[in-house]
Amino acid sequence: MTHLEALVALNLVGDIGSIRLNKLLCYFSRPEDIFAASPERLMQVAGITEKIAAKIRSFKEEELQQELALARELNLGIISQEDAEYPENLKNIPDPPLVLYVKGKLLGEDKLALAIVGSRLASLYGLTNAEHFAAQLAGLGFTIISGMARGIDTAAHRGALKAGGRTIAVIGSGFNHLYPRENKGLAERIAQNGAVLSEFPINTTPLKQNFPQRNRLISGLSLGVLVAEAARNSGALITADFALEQGREVFALPGKIDTLTSWGTHALIKQGAKLVSGLEDILEELKSPLKEELCLKKPRPSPQIKRDLLDGEESLLYNLIPKQPVALDDIIQNCNLGIPRVSVLLLSLRFKKLIQELPGKNFIRA
Repeated sequence: MTHLEALVALNLVGDIGSIRLNKLLCYFSRPEDIFAASPERLMQVAGITEKIAAKIRSFKEEELQQELALARELNLGIISQEDAEYPENLKNIPDPPLVLYVKGKLLGEDKLALAIVGSRLASLYGLTNAEHFAAQLAGLGFTIISGMARGIDTAAHRGALKAGGRTIAVIGSGFNHLYPRENKGLAERIAQNGAVLSEFPINTTPLKQNFPQRNRLISGLSLGVLVAEAARNSGALITADFALEQGREVFALPGKIDTLTSWGTHALIKQGAKLVSGLEDILEELKSPLKEELCLKKPRPSPQIKRDLLDGEESLLYNLIPKQPVALDDIIQNCNLGIPRVSVLLLSLRFKKLIQELPGKNFIRA
């Protein structure tokens, strides 16, 4: 068993957790030695109970070989902290993962990263701003980090991709259970323009308890976290808490006072998070650590938007909008996509300067 294989095997054992795993590694000189140790010696490590020691001792080599075979089948890389590709920002958090499963490519430039997170049940206001800020930051050379969930996360990834920038998605499951399923295509696009990451073994299902654990990596990969929208019990607030613990900056977008998904962002602002009304608010707060890096980086040019490069839904909607004004209700009735999705697609087409909005919720080709 090689050093990396031993780390993968430890990650497969389960019920240990990254903190106890790191304590085991501090106690034993090599990860391979952990599997050779007696239960009595294993239990000398703080937090290792008799039950956990028994699970380590009963681990079978076949489980490891099955995991490695699955990784090859899915074209996944597996890296540890000893590898050059392991994100530098992650090494500085209290409990970095032993191994990362990676689809795509991690680069040194991903150190210049900002996370954008928020509600899954996002408003058009939240979706618009998440995509807008992601595109602007990606254009400056930032890598956009998020969790590929519905709502704000998806909008953030799409904004970075539309600007021709890099983005990284951290998922709360194994790669055999991508969640949500409708973002499978988005995951492929992210892998081509950045990376999709997981610390969970490949067959791990998207259990509720996985997502707070995932959130510490979203903040850990970043220099700061922008919360675009968040309800009272939103997971985005957990990410903000991790960011504070890890010494990262926390930013929040203000919203309407009578909107449930503004509660979390307003609470963060009251607690001292930086209120963001424009890109300069983020850059001003980060200017000290970023000044030299931003000066060295050239802004990415805005991609030339071509009609034949629109995705399927965008193309469908664009073809429904003639050179004469058409009402929003007529567009919705003719496309069968639902009001929230139509709103996002119309925003995207406006962002690409292919359509214009006229008074009275009417639209026309630009």
